[in-house]
Amino acid sequence: MQELHSIDDWNRIVEQSSTEPVLVIKHSTTCPISAAGYKEFQSFETDIPKYCVIVQTSKDVSQKIAEDTGVKHESPQAMFIKNGEAVWNASHYDIQQASLETAVNAN
Repeated sequence: MQELHSIDDWNRIVEQSSTEPVLVIKHSTTCPISAAGYKEFQSFETDIPKYCVIVQTSKDVSQKIAEDTGVKHESPQAMFIKNGEAVWNASHYDIQQASLETAVNAN
């Protein structure tokens, strides 16, 4: 899983999502709920590229994702991105391998 550090990184992911879907998680390194969601996300096995934004160090990226997708920021927050759009998102304890699997198969 690759970490996104800049808005340029995010813009590349948006571009990438026009040819292949991607999964993104916003993660707070100081929150135990976020740690649980991050673990589920990280453990989810898929061929779909996965990316992570650490909200403490990349607040501008996190905010840009919220602006571009129209999905209100939460942490933790997972998104399935296709053609630059969040076609699915979940936050907090709703980030589970089963919900990720359902989202990927439905979209």
